[in-house]
Amino acid sequence: MPTVLVPLAQGCEELEAVTIIDLLRRAAINVVTAGLDDQPIVASRGTVLLPDTTLAKVEPQALDMMVLPGGLPGADNLNSDARIHSLLQQISSQGKHTAAICAAPRVLFSAGLLSGKRISCYPGSMDSFDCSDVTITSGAVVVDGNIITSRGPGTAIDFALTLIEALVGQQRRNEVEAGLTR
Repeated sequence: MPTVLVPLAQGCEELEAVTIIDLLRRAAINVVTAGLDDQPIVASRGTVLLPDTTLAKVEPQALDMMVLPGGLPGADNLNSDARIHSLLQQISSQGKHTAAICAAPRVLFSAGLLSGKRISCYPGSMDSFDCSDVTITSGAVVVDGNIITSRGPGTAIDFALTLIEALVGQQRRNEVEAGLTR
C-alpha cells in the first residue's frame, strides 16, 4: 500500500485537504497528515483539523508521494518551512510524485521543482514569482512528469482522483469515482 504525506499548515484550505485525505483513504492508500508543529490546524474557514502526527516525526523514506493542500495563508506557511522544501526535493529526486493544489504550487516552485514544467494553480497565486520557465495553464488538473497540480477547491475531487490513478492505477480510480456517484 502506498504512503502519502499531506502536510497541514495553519490556514490551509479545508475543502482541499479533506477531499484529498478522504478520497485517497477510500482507495486504501495510507495517508499520513502532519502538522508543522503539535497544534491543531485552524483552516482558512475556521474548521479545526487534527493531524495524525507532526512533520518532525515523518519518515521520508516511507513516502511514495507528498501532496500539498492550498489556501492562504496555508500555502505560505508551508512555503516558509525549510523541512517542506527538503522533503519535496527528496521525494522528487527519487522519481516519486509531488502534488499541489490552489496556491500550493508556489511551494513546489520555491523548492525548485517547477523549472520547465506545465502546471495549474489558483489564478494569480503565482504572480509574485518569476515563473518565466514555467507554463501556467487554466487546466483543472495538470500532470507533467512526476508533478501533479490543480486549480483550486472546485477541482479537488478531480485532483484527488488523479492522485489515486498515479499511485494505484486507473481501475482503482474508477472504483472510487463510481462510489462517489451511486
